[in-house]
Amino acid sequence: SELIRGFLLSGMPCPSSCPPGLLALMAPGLALMATFSLPSQAGDRRALPVEKAPGVKGRTLILLDVNTKSPVRIISENFLSLQLDPSIIHDGWLDFLRAREGYCHVAGTAPLAVPAYKTLQQVFLNEEPSCCPSKNEETTFPLFKESPSVSDIVRSDIALDKQKGCKIAQHPDIMLELQREKAAQMHLVLLKEQFSNTYSNLTLTARSLDKLYNFADCSGLHLIFALNALRRNPNNSWNSSNALSLLKYSASKKYNISWELGNEPNNYRTLIGRSVNGSQLGKDYIQLRSLLQLIRTYSRANLYGPNIGRPRKNVIALLEGFMKVAGSTVDAVTWQHYYIDGRVAKVTDFLKTRLLDTLSDQIRKIQKVLNTYTPGKKIWLEGVGATSAGGMNNLSDSYAAGFLWLNTLGLLASQGIDVVVRHSFLDHGHNHLVDQNFNPLPDYWLSLLYKRLIGPKVLAIHVAGLQRKPRPGRVIRDKLRIYAHCTSYHNHNYVRGSITLYIINLHRSRKKIKLAGTLRDKIVHQYLLQPYGKDGLHSKSVQLNGQPLAMVDDGTLPELKPRPLRAGRTLVIPPLTMSFYVVKNVNALACRYR
Repeated sequence: SELIRGFLLSGMPCPSSCPPGLLALMAPGLALMATFSLPSQAGDRRALPVEKAPGVKGRTLILLDVNTKSPVRIISENFLSLQLDPSIIHDGWLDFLRAREGYCHVAGTAPLAVPAYKTLQQVFLNEEPSCCPSKNEETTFPLFKESPSVSDIVRSDIALDKQKGCKIAQHPDIMLELQREKAAQMHLVLLKEQFSNTYSNLTLTARSLDKLYNFADCSGLHLIFALNALRRNPNNSWNSSNALSLLKYSASKKYNISWELGNEPNNYRTLIGRSVNGSQLGKDYIQLRSLLQLIRTYSRANLYGPNIGRPRKNVIALLEGFMKVAGSTVDAVTWQHYYIDGRVAKVTDFLKTRLLDTLSDQIRKIQKVLNTYTPGKKIWLEGVGATSAGGMNNLSDSYAAGFLWLNTLGLLASQGIDVVVRHSFLDHGHNHLVDQNFNPLPDYWLSLLYKRLIGPKVLAIHVAGLQRKPRPGRVIRDKLRIYAHCTSYHNHNYVRGSITLYIINLHRSRKKIKLAGTLRDKIVHQYLLQPYGKDGLHSKSVQLNGQPLAMVDDGTLPELKPRPLRAGRTLVIPPLTMSFYVVKNVNALACRYR
């Protein structure tokens, strides 16, 4: 399982330019995770069939109103988070995390970042390290690769100096090019290990841990570290000796870290030849909590888990056993979800409403278990991506993948999931938010807009005009998905009481929406995201209201300019698009106060 589950960014929204002095002003609400991926395959570039708009015609007017009196859910300020992977320590990307581009990318997207934990690596400590390694000596914490799919991390090699503060490292272009070559070679080694199901150890030195923590600290992030659960005693209980060494070292440095133990425990039999049931896993977590309480620095630290995989029958049984024993021990229950096998995905898969709806069923299964054993316990989706197995080039890193991502955010928020951790920020696969040149990909811009415009209060919507009769034997699923929140309090362009709608149109015809009730006759700001260039849904570039989005320079994000719509104007939603609409000055009671 992957290791460093994440960093939490907190503070105010990041301005267009992100100099080092503004690190503390980064916007809240996002998390960061990175992971390796499987080899890319050519995407399916066949032309999409043209649909003869069944039922609802393009000229049909849809009436939309929002309940502005009270929210139906309130999610975490750190709702949108990103995953980072410890493999960055192994392949060298950690030393490039301090650069200005990586800094700004992380700052732009938010407050919560969680170290990568998808399927591959977990930290475990060798022998007990010396507390204070000498100048020429490094404390080592080996990383054990758990399962297929290693990953990368975000760019930002930031050094923390208590006297001089945080510094941004400068790397010549030739160094970055050499790093890409090194990482590509390492990726081939990791793939070979993955397919042979034999893994070598990775080593995390004290210096690397220091760099990682300093990156998080200088970025205003909170680090969540996942300890290796694969070290087992003869009686199958967790061997915590290495973990204790790591905890003592981190405490000696006064590092503010939250903790996890293991990743996808349902797969341990495949990885180490023995399974760990829910009851034993619960006892392992209680043991970890006891260790934390013995160390003053971490006596009140947060603990998350068990980070199970897809909740099938055997996984649910594992979760039930865990919750019986350790449900009160963890601060939030975590699990993972990946929609498609990345090796066989097609662009049409990303448009299937049936696929978008698979997440709802998983949420219900997890909630049912928690309602039985620990009602009210927070739930995190701590590892989510469009595709598993690393994704596919020009598909899971394209505009088309955004439909799954934006719907995931809307669905999770509406069902009260407290935090979602996106896999991943940067990796060798094709599920990432930025490429290896640190150019933002479509899901990055989508995440950035979400972070800038969406607040934690979720509002109920009322829609009329979508009804149509189902064809015999056919299930009717909603291809127009609408979600509503209070506008982010951190966005000072809008007064409190404003509302933000975000809309996914999977129809191949435009849809018209008339705002009604409290939204009627209000000025609206439109943020319409469409693919840019000739590749259409396969495009890795996007345009906002007709203007292509790109970094101004290595350290400057572009201004995200809305298109003002006159009061009372009908919203016209183009086919196969995603969009945000800020309804200004609604003075919504639910949104006036935090």
